[in-house]
Amino acid sequence: MYDYLIVGAGLFGSIFAYEATKAGKKCLVIDKRSHIGGNVYTEEVEGIAVHKYGAHIFHTSNKEVWDYMNSFVEFNRYTNSPMAIYKDEIYNLPFNMNTFCKLWNIKTPDEAKEIIEKQKKEAALPEGCEPKNLAEQAISLVGRDIYEKLVKGYTEKQWGKRAEELPAFIIRRLPVRFTFDNNYFNDKYQGIPSGVKGYTGIIEKMLEGVEVRLNTDFFDDRDTYMNLAGKIVYTGMIDEFYDYCYGELEYRSLRFETETLDIPNFQGNAVNNYTEYEVPYTRIIEHKHFDFGTQDKTVITREYPATWKKGDEPYYPMNDDKNNSLFSRYKEKAEAEGKVIFGGRLGEYKYYDMHQVVLRALEVVRTEVYNQ
Repeated sequence: MYDYLIVGAGLFGSIFAYEATKAGKKCLVIDKRSHIGGNVYTEEVEGIAVHKYGAHIFHTSNKEVWDYMNSFVEFNRYTNSPMAIYKDEIYNLPFNMNTFCKLWNIKTPDEAKEIIEKQKKEAALPEGCEPKNLAEQAISLVGRDIYEKLVKGYTEKQWGKRAEELPAFIIRRLPVRFTFDNNYFNDKYQGIPSGVKGYTGIIEKMLEGVEVRLNTDFFDDRDTYMNLAGKIVYTGMIDEFYDYCYGELEYRSLRFETETLDIPNFQGNAVNNYTEYEVPYTRIIEHKHFDFGTQDKTVITREYPATWKKGDEPYYPMNDDKNNSLFSRYKEKAEAEGKVIFGGRLGEYKYYDMHQVVLRALEVVRTEVYNQ
């Protein structure tokens, strides 16, 4: 008999298993995939750590979280500075003075502010009216030029709907910097695990001494697994756990095309976003640049957003009002559970970044394992 059965060998499940084992608990981790790590899994190709399920750039302002992750593997100094490609034009992200100089052939912050404010006023809604959709919201924040070239097409691809059909709340704010700063994140700490193992090296260390069964689907023998342990930590889809009894929650999925190229450098940057709607992928990732690689070959991945349907891999939840309302019913049911702990993006139906997953997993451990 195990103290905990952990369903999912991703970041949340692995942290819980590591901490519970350290506290003397007996854990079994199962995962339906053939590898550990969940979506942070990296594999070595041509001496390059390839992010199998899309770019994972760790960033946080929480020193406890940063130190915790670095206790497993030292992180490098990578700073996320993506480029945006629109037709035959290329711009720096996030929106900053480098972007505005290229966009409008200007030099000063005052010139940029004047143009943005002018465009916002031209598109202003009547007094008392709120933006009805994402298009109106985005233009009200940054003006029409930035919206048309750098927001509209990318966002429509990402969500699978036209901007006029998307709710305004998806874009609460669009950060605009009037400095020449291409650092995408504002967090104090940022980086990528050093070395060819990448994030997989971290998960391996977390799961040392823990029993792990791969290619093992919880739902293939649910009754047996439910009775294997005193408690279950479940990191899969919460609606699937309850057999969709209230209906299906909506997710977005992704498709990846990865290829090895016999050249040392494809695009000169780790992440390039393609903001034109007619280009079917949202970005191209060149993995070697995450760790400043100098290998003779390079590996790139094109990332395509996809509509999720049952049986597909879900990557992030669609947290609109309809789905959040449905989730609240599942959450109420989950809170009545004495045996099952739900965690992670899918278990909690919440868009977590990695640092938030780490913090949440440690919070759950403190409450569940240490009664703090």
